[in-house]
Amino acid sequence: MRRALVILAALLVTACGGAQPATPGQGSGPTKVNAGVIAIVDTAPIHLGKAKGFFTEQRIDLTITPVQGGAAAVSGAVSGQFQFAFANTTSLLTAKQQGLDVKVVANGVSSTGEQGKDFSAVLVKPDSPIKAAKDLAGRKISVNQLKNIGDTTVRASVRNAGGDPSGIEFVELPFPDAPAALQSGRVDAIWVVEPFVSQAISQGARPVAWNFADAAPDLTVAMYFTTGRTDADLTRRFTAAIRKSLEYADAHPDEVREVLKTYTKIAPEVIAKIYLPKWPAEVNKASVQTIADLAVADGVLKEKVDVSALVP
Repeated sequence: MRRALVILAALLVTACGGAQPATPGQGSGPTKVNAGVIAIVDTAPIHLGKAKGFFTEQRIDLTITPVQGGAAAVSGAVSGQFQFAFANTTSLLTAKQQGLDVKVVANGVSSTGEQGKDFSAVLVKPDSPIKAAKDLAGRKISVNQLKNIGDTTVRASVRNAGGDPSGIEFVELPFPDAPAALQSGRVDAIWVVEPFVSQAISQGARPVAWNFADAAPDLTVAMYFTTGRTDADLTRRFTAAIRKSLEYADAHPDEVREVLKTYTKIAPEVIAKIYLPKWPAEVNKASVQTIADLAVADGVLKEKVDVSALVP
């Protein structure tokens, strides 16, 4: 009789769920996530999404850690410091070619595709003899990082305009230092992104190429990614949250401008004027392939990359 009661009690506990293992991620509180993200205009959606509670909805306790660039984001993710991170397309293609375990989970930021209204441009002094993109051939141009998306897209602008980009001398300069280098004559042209595009134009600089818009239609400039060490359930939840963040940011530019004041040092009067990028949720795989092919042709990448291995 006693044995029967024990069995019955065990069955009742099982029926009530007490003896069943918990489903991963459920009933155990939010998952702590550290994301390595550059503190620039491009990454406004993740900050806005955190403020709006989109990550909390997915049971994610999100910490956003500022990084200096794509290389730091990739190394941090691969080493396990970050579960997710943000890096530009060329940095991720390079990492994949080097055999690093990186996998894209969502779009990061995209070009507007509009000449004269994009967040990336090549600028010259107002009295420069350079009048159009083809005139950049053989000139000295600053980029924030050599052998990266700047080199590739600037060359595409020159090539598309009928010029020969092979003789361009690229000089590595941080974006904040580029306008002064242009004014002093250290370089003939500068490649910058917002807010430095608007700042330089307000100081008299003149755009001669909108390189992201030139390189590919609706160019995917950067993406959020993870590594194989992150479990599938967390990846699914983070992806849902960042996609919602991207869609919200794209539809609410005024709120984007407000959130920029919380994590960047851009002056409010500049924030009001800058060209905002686009934030579609979907990666434009065709544009990623275009960048990969251009990078191979220019020697930035050593061999053709299988984009489908990077972007599922």
